[in-house]
Amino acid sequence: MVQIYKCPSCGANMTFDAQSQQLSCPYCGRKMPISEYKEPKQKEPEQKEPEQKEPEQPAHEEQAASGTFKMFHCPSCGAELLTDEYTTATFCNYCGSSALIESRLEGEDAPELVIPFQITKEKAREAYLSWAKRGLLTPPGFVSRATVEKISGLYVPFWLYDYNVQAFIEADCTRTRVQRTKNEEIIYTDHFDVQREVHATYEKVPADASEKMNDALMDKLEPFSYDKLTPFKMEYLSGFFAEKYNYTSGQLRERADARVKEYGARLAMDSIRGYEMITPVREDVNLQLTRTRYAMLPVWMLNYRYMGKDYMFTMNGQTGKIIGEIPVSKGKVAAYFVLITALIFGLAMAFFYFFL
Repeated sequence: MVQIYKCPSCGANMTFDAQSQQLSCPYCGRKMPISEYKEPKQKEPEQKEPEQKEPEQPAHEEQAASGTFKMFHCPSCGAELLTDEYTTATFCNYCGSSALIESRLEGEDAPELVIPFQITKEKAREAYLSWAKRGLLTPPGFVSRATVEKISGLYVPFWLYDYNVQAFIEADCTRTRVQRTKNEEIIYTDHFDVQREVHATYEKVPADASEKMNDALMDKLEPFSYDKLTPFKMEYLSGFFAEKYNYTSGQLRERADARVKEYGARLAMDSIRGYEMITPVREDVNLQLTRTRYAMLPVWMLNYRYMGKDYMFTMNGQTGKIIGEIPVSKGKVAAYFVLITALIFGLAMAFFYFFL
C-alpha cells in the first residue's frame, strides 16, 4: 500500500520539515508534531504490474538491471508509481506527492531507529553552492539553477552494531639512557616486553546496507550524532526518498567486525605509554556481538555528469559535513592558460621596452 499524510486543514500532502521537526503543509503552512497527527492515512491497494513487453534498451543497461519492479497507484492523483523492490519512499512523477510504500516499512522490514533530517533543502542548496563555487575552474553547469534543483534528500539504510571487545597486545618497547664520563658518552637502549589487555564496549558501529551507496563515501560522512536517534516512524520519511536494506546484518557482519577489531587494537596500542619506541609483536582482539539494530540515516545527494564522468556531492543531513569532488572545466582551463600567457608576454614586452 502507498501511504501519504493529508493536511487536516486543506487536504494537501504534508511532509516532514527539518527546521521545525514537524509535519508541515507546503500550501496552507500548517505544522504539527508527528505525535499529534490523527487524520486517517490515505492508502491505495498494491496492484500487480501487468505482463507486458519490455522496452528495448541498450545491452549494457539490460545487464545492469536487476531485481523486480512493482506498480502502485498514487493516492493523490491515481497515477501509476513504478518502483524497484527496495524503494520505501519516493514521489509521484505527475503530482509531486510524497509516497511511502507501507508494506516495505513494516514487520521484519521496519527500521528500529531513525535520525531525522536536521538540515533543510534550502540550507543544503546554499551549502552546495558555497562548496562548488570554491573552485575557480568549476564548470558553469555545476552551479546552474537546474543542477542545484536536483539535490535530493535520501534516508540511507544502516545496520548499527554493539560489541564487547577484549584486546590483547604484546610489544617490544625501548627506552634510551646516557652514561657520561670524562672521556666518553655511552648510550644504552633498554628493551622491555610489554603486555596490555583492555576491555571496551562499542555501541552503534555503523555499516551502510545500500548496494547503491559507496561504502567509503558513507564512512567519510560520519560521524552521525546519535543523540538525535529516535524510534522510527514513517512520517519522518514523508518528503524524502528512502530505500530498505539490500544487505542483511549478517552479510555486513564481517565488515563491522573488521572495523571494531581495528578500534580495539588501536585502543590497546594507545594504552602503552612512556616508551620511546613501541613495536607490536603480537595482538589478539576478541569480539562479542551483543546487539544489532536497523536504522535510517539522512543524506543529501546530487549526481552530476561532466565529460563522461560522474561526480557526486553528498552531505550529512544531520551535521552538514560535505564529501564530494568538483569537476574542472576544460574551457576555463584553456581560458586561464591564454590569459596567463598573454600577461607573461605583456610583462616580457614591457621589460624589453623599458630596460633594453
